[in-house]
Amino acid sequence: MKRITLTFLTIVFVVIGLFAFKSNQDINDPKILTHTVDLKKQHLKFYLQNDNGIKFGNHSNLKKALENTNQNLLFAMNGGMYLKDGSPQGLYIENGITKAKIDTAKKGYGNFYLQPNGIFYITKDHKGVVCKTSDFNPNPNITYATQSGPMLVIENEIHSVFVKDSKHFNIRNGVGILPNGNLLFAMSKDTITLYDFADFFKSNGCKNALYLDGKISKTYLPKKKWEQLDGDFGVIIAETKN
Repeated sequence: MKRITLTFLTIVFVVIGLFAFKSNQDINDPKILTHTVDLKKQHLKFYLQNDNGIKFGNHSNLKKALENTNQNLLFAMNGGMYLKDGSPQGLYIENGITKAKIDTAKKGYGNFYLQPNGIFYITKDHKGVVCKTSDFNPNPNITYATQSGPMLVIENEIHSVFVKDSKHFNIRNGVGILPNGNLLFAMSKDTITLYDFADFFKSNGCKNALYLDGKISKTYLPKKKWEQLDGDFGVIIAETKN
């Protein structure tokens, strides 16, 4: 009996170990560009405008601005939908300051209003969270936040509106929270359906994941030889190093 118990415990520890190993590794997929972030070790911020109130608009402008302050841009991705003037659509918090109010409307045009939509935020204690807009609890511990929609994965389930054999293909980018708490940023290298994009996050263990944008999606990730510096969009989520 004792030997059986020890064997069972050994199997359990091996499975846990393999899962932990996978969770701590960068995720490689031939169709999806990915970047994982450990907020306790990596420096991630959200950007919209420079000190003169001029919108960065793309990764090239942000990169140049950071280099002027002796910072290196390691990763950047457009971080949510925006209005005609380039301002964020829905909630936007930068350095603890709310610069755009939360949008709780249930109906409207476009993917943003495909309910439930959601919010991605990070806190002072280096925690990343993706939640439904209806579950969002504003508090002074939040340093950065961006609202977008729709949610891709909700409590381990793919958004119920998505169709498995959909004919709607597009370039898409999003963010999810891995089982170990790290952030998983992803952008499709080619067009993909919302269902398949959501399934990618679910398959990698993300309990919750949020769609950031599509079609205009751009990512700067030189370590993977992917350097999209052009574009004209709103919020940029970026990792830097001094």
